[in-house]
Amino acid sequence: HSCYFESLYLFSTAAQQRSTGDDCGPEDPQHPLGEPTLKHKATKLEEQVRDLTKAVADSENVRRRTQKFVEDAKLFGIQSFCRDLVEVADILEKTTKNVEEEAEPSNPNSTLKKICEGLSLIEAKLQSVFSKHGLQKMNPIGGKCDPYDHEIICHVPSDGMQPGTVALVTQVGYKLHGRTIRHAHVGVAVESQERL
Repeated sequence: HSCYFESLYLFSTAAQQRSTGDDCGPEDPQHPLGEPTLKHKATKLEEQVRDLTKAVADSENVRRRTQKFVEDAKLFGIQSFCRDLVEVADILEKTTKNVEEEAEPSNPNSTLKKICEGLSLIEAKLQSVFSKHGLQKMNPIGGKCDPYDHEIICHVPSDGMQPGTVALVTQVGYKLHGRTIRHAHVGVAVESQERL
């Protein structure tokens, strides 16, 4: 009887090991892991790694684009406001010039002279505020005409200036952080016979 129980116990243990996979190895006929199977699994893993790598790269590109969008929004969110404000700067500049022309140079204590000085201070302060926020005036006299920055409104005789250069500016342009938000209105120097 004891032999019978011992045999039963050994049979039971062996069956349990087979069912839990303890005996499964490369040579187990129930679970063959031959070379073709390993290659197939390796190929599948490589594909998964490629997919994950692409997903990570795509995610990084989206993150970069979003970050750029946020940075641009911070820099250029005031663009419309700046366009309106430079028109105020135009009026202030013209008024200052007009008052300066009317002021009496011989009388430094005249009311017009004091108003002119006050307007000049306001104008300087306004340009300082513009610079602080990345808004810069373009006054390109003598420089090459650039269609990205300048709008040609007339042609003038060169009179010693290099043809194609800006001879006069009727309205200054402005850039916000290097982006043109208002083109300068310019007259371009041309040879006399080319004048329009």
